[in-house]
Amino acid sequence: MVMLQNGETGAGAADGPIKETTTQAFVKDVIEESRRQPVLVDFWAPWCGPCRQLTPVLEKVVRAAKGKAKLVKMNIDEHPAIPGQMGIQSIPAVIAFVNGQPADGFLGALPESQVTAFVERLIKDRVGGEEQDLLKEADAALADGDAARAADLYARVLQQDSANPHALAGLARSYVETGALEQAKQMLALVPESKRNEAPVAAARAALELAEQATALGPVAELEQKVAANPLDHQARYDLAVALNAQGKRNEALDQLLEIVKRDRKWNDDGARKQLVQLFDAWGPTDEATVAGRRRLSSILFA
Repeated sequence: MVMLQNGETGAGAADGPIKETTTQAFVKDVIEESRRQPVLVDFWAPWCGPCRQLTPVLEKVVRAAKGKAKLVKMNIDEHPAIPGQMGIQSIPAVIAFVNGQPADGFLGALPESQVTAFVERLIKDRVGGEEQDLLKEADAALADGDAARAADLYARVLQQDSANPHALAGLARSYVETGALEQAKQMLALVPESKRNEAPVAAARAALELAEQATALGPVAELEQKVAANPLDHQARYDLAVALNAQGKRNEALDQLLEIVKRDRKWNDDGARKQLVQLFDAWGPTDEATVAGRRRLSSILFA
């Protein structure tokens, strides 16, 4: 238990979920505040490399807790008394206070998943639930063709977590839907390197590439005329498929590419099948057109 001299109080707790504290303010910021909700104390120092890794993770998880927990940071170089009294001998060290008492803690720079689980045990509730709900709502809006609403919802997620790959990818998809391809590229460039192969990001990248292909094509009516005039003009049929997809006509795009596969599987180095795969990536694995397209493609390839 932390022992402090009488009268060592400080400024009132900040309105936000994260703040710095001092020896004098510790009772107010931590002991008293922990009677309202759990308070995590992050003991750190500027020279501590693992501290610089852990603190942003702590801040992210506490913000995601939406007021159900707070984070108070204490620089042990400037304020050694409290960590000394608590026997803190190595950092980073995180001690959680509940109802005025130390309740739990950990040492070292844990990954985000473990920090999230730690906070969830303290608050006995899910962390980031609102964020997941917003993402689901945004995905549904995008699937329904409401790109503006989807973009607004993804942006709300990014206000809380600016590097969220799902939200960045979703916002990029929203830009693609409205033809703002440069903005879509900018969103995808913000995705952290380690997250660029995640499914939503891959889907957004595929959608952007397809949209860029479509911008170089002529009107759909002209492409349809070319195909009608020469059904063996596979390039025209391929271009027609890309143009149809850009108009949201997924089943019609499937028909054209599958027709090429039927007529000449090896055309353009298996180009029609590869384009189908890119369409499936852009639409997502559970999309009705993807499910139907994979089934139809398999029936042709393995007939």
